[in-house]
Amino acid sequence: MDCNILSVYFIMGTMNCTKDPLKTLEEALEAGITCFQLREKGEGALTGIVYEEFARTCQKMCQAYQVPFIVNDDVELALKLDADGIHIGQEDLALATFRKKAKGKIVGVSVHSSKEMEHALLNGADYIGIGPIYKTQSKKDAKPPAGLHFLKAMRKQIGNFPIVGIGGITEENANDVRFSGADGVAVISDICHSKDIGQTVKNLLLTKK
Repeated sequence: MDCNILSVYFIMGTMNCTKDPLKTLEEALEAGITCFQLREKGEGALTGIVYEEFARTCQKMCQAYQVPFIVNDDVELALKLDADGIHIGQEDLALATFRKKAKGKIVGVSVHSSKEMEHALLNGADYIGIGPIYKTQSKKDAKPPAGLHFLKAMRKQIGNFPIVGIGGITEENANDVRFSGADGVAVISDICHSKDIGQTVKNLLLTKK
């Protein structure tokens, strides 16, 4: 896959936003995010038909900007909507099983150890998400920070395979993450809580290896 897709990878659910979620996504798309992942999890998350309708609206917005639309964890919804891809964690559906169901789709996998990384590569992942790089407030069940040292070690181990860093990433530290080996940065709070989303995304896009 094209690593440029991972450059500024926006992850959002309705619970993450300080203002209207669709407005937040629209502003992020206008500013130039390169990928969008819908992660609707946690207390108060949308469910059922309301969740599906919200996902469809997000997907149409992404299509208008030619930005890949990725669904977090929900295999059934990803297939139903014919999403561009799915991102799964270590606790989600077996990677190999989904890979068979979703030929031609982008599949991302969260990894927190060398062993998990090897499993992801062997079973058909297109990219891996390494983190949390820093302490994060976006996931209540987040693992301890992996740090830049782990990111550097994984880059050395897997060569040019696509990597996106996630967890506590901001405009101020995005460059450190890229210089440590990530092809891009996955961001939740720094965009969702921004008072000027357009400028925040532009600043994230300006950071280069």
